[in-house]
Parts: sequence; structure tokens; C-alpha cells
Amino acid sequence: MKFNLWQIDAFANKPLEGNPAAIVPLAAWLDDNLMQRIANENNLAETAFLVRNAEGQYGLRWFTPESEVDLCGHATLASAWLVFSELDPELKTVAFETRSGMLTVLRGRDGQHIMSLPADRVAPLDLASGLAEEIGEELGVARPNEIYQGRNVMAVFDDASSVRAIASPGNVGRLFSKKFGLIVTAKGDAGYDFISRYFAPHHGVPEDPVTGSAHCALTPYWAKRLDKQTLRARQVSPRGGDLLCTDDGERTLLSGPCALYLRGEIDV
Repeated sequence: MKFNLWQIDAFANKPLEGNPAAIVPLAAWLDDNLMQRIANENNLAETAFLVRNAEGQYGLRWFTPESEVDLCGHATLASAWLVFSELDPELKTVAFETRSGMLTVLRGRDGQHIMSLPADRVAPLDLASGLAEEIGEELGVARPNEIYQGRNVMAVFDDASSVRAIASPGNVGRLFSKKFGLIVTAKGDAGYDFISRYFAPHHGVPEDPVTGSAHCALTPYWAKRLDKQTLRARQVSPRGGDLLCTDDGERTLLSGPCALYLRGEIDV
């Protein structure tokens, strides 16, 4: 079986930046095991599979090298870029049916498409548990000031330099349930409202370059703390990427550019 594949860098103004995602359009869903093996072969943070259901509507599933996930922002943005640029260029809006409900992406100006994702409201965790000290030790930096939990664990640091100084995620996966990744964040520098990084060893992704789903928690948190509805964010991974984030109540709006890296064909 042969399938077309695009590799697209999301939240990137040019190739080799942002977060790469492989996008594989299908006529119908493949066996789950085969999709997982393709994702493992691609060895990117995410491989997305698309099936067209109706005009302007697609089924969308996301796989890391190790597992299927419930939500992936950067591969959703990359999938919308592909739909708008090559698969269905007349569309102004595309809707994706996913494990996290219906996600919509609005065609934006100059390729800055705007996606609507479910907000992730986090709750504080007890600092007395010693988790803050353990997180700091694993990351090789001072302990975070606050810890929260939503779809991930989120550690808030006192300054941006601590987030930027992290050289390795260590073995943070041992500190909490395997279903959680770790967001680290601080008030921004260099003109950004906030910065962040994301570690997902539970999904075979030691550090994700730019994580849309993590910003579903980051955006409402920083919007409330800074009293701003729209914020400029930077994920300060080695590749890095910029996001424009808007707190829209139960939804989080994220926008950014995408860059095409390759078109190809896989033979399985």
C-alpha cells in the first residue's frame, strides 16, 4: 500500500524551525497497529492521519512513536495548513472530528491560521508533598514556585532564566502518573508574555519542540495572572517556536505559521 505523506513544521516561519509533524491523508482508516507502526517509523513527535468525512470536515487522529494521543495542537495546525494549501484550497474553515471533540481551524492571513482547542483549567497541587523539590532536582534547576495539574503537570518558575537553563528533563516521568507530561513555564522575556517548555517521556518524546496542547493550560493561567486576553508566547526548546494565544473562555485560540519541509510517498 502506498500513501502520500507531507512533513510540515508547525509554528515555524521557515523549514527546520518549530515542531515537525507528518501528515498522512487516507481514504479510510487503517488498522490501528499499522498507523502506530508508521508513526514509530516516522519517529516524529506526531504523525497525523486524516480521513475526509464531508465537505470541510475531516476525521483526525494523532500518534506519537509510542501511542495514540487525545490532543495534539501542532499536528492539527499542520493538518489545517495542508488542507488549506493543497487538499481543499477553497475552504475558509476546516473542522476536525477528534478524540477531543470537534476542533475548528480558521484560515488566517499570511498563513497564520487560527485553531480553536478546548481550554485546560489547571488546579494547584500541594507544595508540601516534596514534588517541587523533586522536579527541580530532575531538571537541574531551582524548585518551581507553583505546581498545577490539568491534562499535564505544570510547574511555574520564578524567572525565565530557570526555564531556559534546563539542559535535560532527567527522569521526570517517574514523579507522576505515566499519563501526564510536564509543562515548565515562567513570565516571559525578550518581548514575550510567557515562555514554556514541554517534556513528554510517557509518550516517547523527551522534549517536544512546540506544543499546542500545552498552551491550552498555559493560556488561561497566564491570561488571568497578567490580566490579558491575548498573549505572545515562546516555547524555548532548542528548535523553538512562537504562538499567539487568546483566552476565549472554554476555548483556547492559537495561531502561528507553518512551513513545508517535504512531500513524499510511503510504501507499506
